[in-house]
Amino acid sequence: MKRAPDLGERLLYQEALSLTARAYAPYSGFAVGAVVVGPSGRSHHGVNVENASYPAGLCAERAALAALVAFGERRLRYVAVAASGGRDCLPCGMCLQALAEFGDPEVIAQVGGEVCVTTLRRLLAVPFVAERPVAGAAAGAGTDDAAAGGEGSGGAAGTTSRVAGGVREPCIGDPALDRAPDDDGSSS
Repeated sequence: MKRAPDLGERLLYQEALSLTARAYAPYSGFAVGAVVVGPSGRSHHGVNVENASYPAGLCAERAALAALVAFGERRLRYVAVAASGGRDCLPCGMCLQALAEFGDPEVIAQVGGEVCVTTLRRLLAVPFVAERPVAGAAAGAGTDDAAAGGEGSGGAAGTTSRVAGGVREPCIGDPALDRAPDDDGSSS
């Protein structure tokens, strides 16, 4: 399901659109800008950077995600992505998977000529999942009341979701919120 953006979401889309002027897209001519927002509310920017060796290029969404992580954030609230020239643009599969590592954010993009909002899970219903702990988790890194199922967790006490690269807090729409973990900590 998609919906029309509110004023704040439209402004994020415009911010992403303005970034397209900084993209490096000499081969495709498809300049893309992206803005991601974490819990701090700060915008983190990225643009696509193409390379003559095609696989060495970088999508705008993953560039913005790297900026978010470098800032010290590990959760996503919003992802706005825009292409120059009024073209439709949604995150590619690789970007969706990378973004899914950090939650189920609202995705703001132009589809069918209209700017709309949907969730990442609507675009990538079943992300790749790996079973390994987040580095530093033993030292308490990344723990808070929500991760422990405390107030504001939005889910069952102690519920976590397994994602590529580690364990993260549950997010709205996570299948893990709909079922309890087995005794061994895995979900059935």
